Amino acid sequence: MHSPCVARCGLNEDDFCMGCYRHVDEIVIWSQANDQQQQHILDQLESRKLQFADSKNSQALSRAKWLDAEKRLL
Repeated sequence: MHSPCVARCGLNEDDFCMGCYRHVDEIVIWSQANDQQQQHILDQLESRKLQFADSKNSQALSRAKWLDAEKRLL
């Protein structure tokens, strides 16, 4: 399944990307997730887009943030 990444990464204050609307944890595990898990994530993106319509990127998806998520998840 194709990643929903749109190459406009920027996290809001709750660590959701304002480009693809995935949580940093979902971004990190995407390549290891099976089709059912990926579809579950995809199914949530439209409602998140509406939920975060007024949110702004408050931080970049940094290497440190990525590594922290990897430690928690993998």
